[in-house]
Amino acid sequence: MTVHVPSSDVQPCRYETEANELINGLVREPWGRVSPSAYETARLVAVAPWLTGHASRVAYLLANQRTDGGWGGPGGYALVPTLSAADAVLSALVRRPDGVAPAVLARSADRALGMLARLIPGLDANDVPDTPAVDMITASLVGSIGARLRVLRDAPSTDVGRVADWTPPPLPAGIDRRRLDAMLAALDAGLPLQMKLFHALEVAGPAASGAAGAAPAPTGAIGAAPAATAAWLGERGPADPGHPARRFLEAVGQRHRGPVPCGIPITVFERSWVISSLLRAGLSPAVPAGLAAELAAAVGPHGSPAAAGLPADADTTAVALYTLSLLGVKRTPDALWRYETETHFCTWPGEDGHSTSVNAHILDAFGQYLRDVSREASTANPRTVHRAATSVRKISSWLCDRQHMDGSWRDRWHASPYYATACCALALSDFGGGGAREAVARAVRWVLATQRPDGSWGAWSGTAEETAYAIQTLSLAGAPSDDATERALTNGRRSLISSAEAARHPALWHDKDLYLPTAVVEAGILAALYLADRRLSTGTGDSVRPGTA
Repeated sequence: MTVHVPSSDVQPCRYETEANELINGLVREPWGRVSPSAYETARLVAVAPWLTGHASRVAYLLANQRTDGGWGGPGGYALVPTLSAADAVLSALVRRPDGVAPAVLARSADRALGMLARLIPGLDANDVPDTPAVDMITASLVGSIGARLRVLRDAPSTDVGRVADWTPPPLPAGIDRRRLDAMLAALDAGLPLQMKLFHALEVAGPAASGAAGAAPAPTGAIGAAPAATAAWLGERGPADPGHPARRFLEAVGQRHRGPVPCGIPITVFERSWVISSLLRAGLSPAVPAGLAAELAAAVGPHGSPAAAGLPADADTTAVALYTLSLLGVKRTPDALWRYETETHFCTWPGEDGHSTSVNAHILDAFGQYLRDVSREASTANPRTVHRAATSVRKISSWLCDRQHMDGSWRDRWHASPYYATACCALALSDFGGGGAREAVARAVRWVLATQRPDGSWGAWSGTAEETAYAIQTLSLAGAPSDDATERALTNGRRSLISSAEAARHPALWHDKDLYLPTAVVEAGILAALYLADRRLSTGTGDSVRPGTA
């Protein structure tokens, strides 16, 4: 049995076939497809040398070190992965693993420490990306690097080169040890941690082993993170080779033949984003009823986590509810109320900062709920309807206030403004009402003005993912039907086909390190190609709104 969504009149078979293949992939690989991470792989090198694939992980780090000595993205995005990889290479230099010459490790460590010495003094508080636990991770790694350098100095060897002469890197401006020290004090006292901290449990070092309150999820993971799981098991590893946490690590390591991603599984997140991207574009993939039922079951009274082992969050909850609504599965948005603040909605209670994309997704969820109940002779609770309508106005106003002067939005969960702008512009276009029209129009103008000469879009360079977000914005947010829009879509489509065929998508999503949720990005690209083809073939700005066909 499958759940079908009404289709538009223009449905090229190729797009439907590829959409169905993406949906089938969600079933085949329920943990999700995620790119390997230099940060997370390095943590396993440092804390789990006993784990199968250790030599492959060391080789991965050495092979992926940049010419400037660092790892990861540009600017401040290099901080966390380079600290982690430098610490891991130093740990390997201390242990002297088989198969890697100490001189090779020493050269790598020397280059990494040199890169950090150049990078960190030039960073101010605004240069360090707002990635999860960045202050705790940075403070932990700076301390660990210092400890390893002291070991090398106390046991000098001729094959460590200049490494022992380095001083530990300093903490960047605006980062301190306060949250890390509070976490260590709680662990020392045997107190349970907040669930969200388990995702980065490795920052506690040896204190993470057997941490109070932590227990493997059904997948075997601690905090849906390989590094956290390894740190919880301890540096010696479990005595039982069949321990569920070890089985989880072995299974994840096999996916990339050693290297590991920073967050896995991503089950609910991946399914919600993939399905909603396809449906919002007007595609109608056959979604198995079992998949829809699992998605519905994931949304409990407090919402849904991205996957087992993580706390519920407003982002996953909102996109799951929006997706279920598009699939015709009726759910009230009650789970979202716990995330409401006086001015906006938070990702989780007690969040530091705020997220524009999270609020855009919540606007989608409330807006689609109101659209559903208005179409039917509904018995919906009038108080719920009123509160949802009030929230729609509140979020719409808040998002408009957060728009940058150039017409874009930025966000804490993605490195590119094209992601945040697509999220906000599409939600405001669909559900923001008349008060949001000018904000949406400004977003469209910004997208048109920032297209690159080759037809692509991108913050650092043109990418297929960012080009897809730009095309979605132009196609679904009411871009004018004029020559400028047609040229932008024509050139964008051409660029998108070329870059998508190359299948090299950089990591742009925020976790402890930048990562690539492969199926999510592929769904966005497919949706954009379909939208561009349909708009260019019809020559109009009309688009099929999900749930209205």
